[in-house]
Amino acid sequence: MKSILKYIVLSVVLTGMFNLANAQTAKDSLYNEIAHMDSVMFNAFNTRDVEKFKSLFTEDLEFYHDKGGLTNYEHTINFMKDVAKNNKGLRRDLVKGSLEVYPVPGYGAMEIGVHTFCHLENGKQDCGTFKFVHIWQKKNGEWKITRVVSYDH
Repeated sequence: MKSILKYIVLSVVLTGMFNLANAQTAKDSLYNEIAHMDSVMFNAFNTRDVEKFKSLFTEDLEFYHDKGGLTNYEHTINFMKDVAKNNKGLRRDLVKGSLEVYPVPGYGAMEIGVHTFCHLENGKQDCGTFKFVHIWQKKNGEWKITRVVSYDH
């Protein structure tokens, strides 16, 4: 009887450990996917690749900004076109160690972080560091941002 009980307890413990390991692997995989997509998006931004940048947002995009209010896909893409046309050295960099990624079951993921935007002003670098939330949707194997919250400006 004792050996059966030991077997059952050992099975439960090992199953729990296996499930925890699988959950951590899934979490790490999601983190890596979103970190990659963040770098793809802001590489497009930093290199002024308007077409690539456009492809990373859904057309029903809602962009919430604590200074500029609520805007949409068209406004966001027009802003990117303006940045590409009037290149003033505007650059975005993710603050190392700030990235957090959380699953949104049945939808995609939530990315939270801090980033720095720098541009040249009067011959000097002018930088600001701000917080953001991106809601990513994975549809047909493709990641796109549906919502942006940009704050702490």
